[in-house]
Amino acid sequence: MAKMKKLEDLFHDTLKDVYFAEKKILATLPKMMKAAQHADLKAAFEKHLGETEGQIERLEQVFAEIDKKPQGKTCDAIVGIAKEGQEIMDEYEGMPAHDAGLLAAAQAVEHYEMSRYGTLRTWAEELGYTKSVKLLQQTLDQERATDAALTKLAKAVINLDAEQDEAA
Repeated sequence: MAKMKKLEDLFHDTLKDVYFAEKKILATLPKMMKAAQHADLKAAFEKHLGETEGQIERLEQVFAEIDKKPQGKTCDAIVGIAKEGQEIMDEYEGMPAHDAGLLAAAQAVEHYEMSRYGTLRTWAEELGYTKSVKLLQQTLDQERATDAALTKLAKAVINLDAEQDEAA
């Protein structure tokens, strides 16, 4: 008979999922930085690269609080979002809408992360993992700030450039 899975099991499985996602993002961001045409978008990706390293460290602290080894579990959602981002890089290379597509792919990642971190933070509260609550909230706040910065950049520059006849 299969073991009864509880919230603690779901928390751990979801933690492994987001750990994999952050590692995938860490590997993908340098490609996005290189592909970005606009200097401000390159800078936003570079900033998020550094933040992602810190987010991975915080996840490792969460694993420590629940007395589990940090490990990832393939996250099909992030694999799919990364694939879409690669398709945009390939199909829109050198075109005005290229950076708008890259930025949209980055925001899809942010929205996925905000969903996961919000859920994990709530579960950590319910499970009594007080240190993890703070760590997960810190990352959630960072993801929200990144999303807001990307939206501002999209509205101020990137989407306008995408409407032009030539790439910036």
